This record gives sequence, C-alpha cells and structure tokens, in this order.
Amino acid sequence: MEKAREFQENYFCFIDYAKAFDCVDHNKLWKILKEMGIPDHLTCLLRNLYAGQEATVRTGHGTTDWFQIGKGVRQGCILSPCLFNLYAEYIMRNTGLEEAQAGIKIARRNSNNLRYADDTTLMAESKEELKSLLMKVKEESEKVGLKLNIQKTKIMASGPITSWEIDGKTVETVSDFILGGSKITADGDCSHEIKRHLLLGRKVVTNLDSILKSRDIVLPTEVCLVKAMVFPVVMYGCESWTVKKAERQRIDAFELWCWRRLLRGPWTARRSNQSILKEISPGCSLEGLMLKLKLQ
Repeated sequence: MEKAREFQENYFCFIDYAKAFDCVDHNKLWKILKEMGIPDHLTCLLRNLYAGQEATVRTGHGTTDWFQIGKGVRQGCILSPCLFNLYAEYIMRNTGLEEAQAGIKIARRNSNNLRYADDTTLMAESKEELKSLLMKVKEESEKVGLKLNIQKTKIMASGPITSWEIDGKTVETVSDFILGGSKITADGDCSHEIKRHLLLGRKVVTNLDSILKSRDIVLPTEVCLVKAMVFPVVMYGCESWTVKKAERQRIDAFELWCWRRLLRGPWTARRSNQSILKEISPGCSLEGLMLKLKLQ
C-alpha cells in the first residue's frame, strides 16, 4: 500500500459476507467443484461426508422436528476453509476480476483483489472503478447464495470519496481497518501498526508478570518465555512493515524494557543498556528477528 501510494490514489473496499460459511449451498458447491476440475471421486467423498445431515432446535418449550441441512460448511473442520476458498474462487472467476483493467499497479503488476478465506479486499485507483468491482462481486455472490453485509463492509481511500448507498444502506468510509490481525491505514503508514503491536506486547508481558516474577524460574528460562510468548505478538505481520529510524528506536526500547523488567531492578536504578544486554545475553535482538522473517 505504501509503495502504491507514492504514485497514485488508492481505494479499498473490505467486503464482509453475512454468515459466509453458513450460506454455502451444498448442491451449488458440488457443481462448482466439478467446474473447478476437482476429481469426481473426491467430490463423491465430500458428498457422502455431508449427506444425511439433520438438526433440531431446542427452545424453552421443547425441541422442534428434525430437519435436513442443505447449507453451510462444518465449523472447525479443516476442509471447510478449502471448500469456501473454491466457492469464492468461482465467484471471482465469474466476476472477471483477473481480466479487469481496474486495480492498483505495483511493480508493473495490476492487483484488484486480496482474499483470505471469507475476507475479501477489492482495490482500485478510482472510486468509480472500485464501485464497479464491488457491484460485480455482489451480483455474482448472490447467484451462489452469498450476501454482502453492508453494515460491516467498509471503504478506505487515500483520495476524496463520497459515501455510497447499496440496497438503500450506506457503506461506511473509514480511515483505518483491521485486516487479518493487522491495522491498515488510509495513508499506508506502518508506524501506527508498529505502535499497536508494541502495546500488545506490553500487555502480554504484564499478563505474564506472575510467572516472570517467580523466584522459582531462572533468568534464562524467563528470557526464553519472552522470546516465545511476547516477541511473536510484536512481530506478527512485520514482513510487510517499512521500519524507519523512529520505529527502530521504539522496537529497541521495547526490548530493553522487557529485559529490565526481568531483572526486577528499581526504576530509579541507573544501568546502561550494554550492562543489561550483557547480563541477559538474549542472542539475536528483536529487530534482528524481524529482519530474518523479512528475508525468509
């Protein structure tokens, strides 16, 4: 986003489907699997897995009669995200997004959608292009039984934009959005996201206080706990961050705050950072671990 923002205006639409996993129609799913080239014997196994499903509803006045279940993929089943991905891929192919000229250009490549399970993001260089993409996706989604939740669907833009109405409901325009655990802002600046993750890391350290302050746990074990339970929270999504000098200083300061907390010294004690690191012997720094993730 930050790279694209240097040269053009960006418009994003974060689509939310109403009860996406619950609205997958089984009969349409089998047809889609066939059209997507899934072998018949695998489709047959899936049909047998979903065949004969029944449910009843318990109320304060007793239970209802048993009824057949013809929609929805199983919650918690490892196959469910894959089945929904094929369902969503079918929608996108019929929408024609791959051939569409609309989108944002990064490194000479045109991108107009990002998808992860039921999280779909549409991208364009103008509000007209974005609305056109959204209406196409809405139309094709409804053909297979998926409906957009307009109240939770959001628009984010780096340029001027007026509010839209779809089916008589206003699509909200936001300045930031949490997508896949990462905060995306209209200006594409990563500093807000880095600060947010450092705060989350502090909360984890605070929650671990009773363990980290225990006299029964030796210092090397406490260091391992911080690296295993705190650092991953801070580093989540760091592969896409643009880390500037100010952010590097914040990251280093956070790491030293963690180590000083382990040593349980009074806050008035004056100790150099070098002496802290020498006593802790953490090995690779937090910033170094982030760099390793980026280079993988």
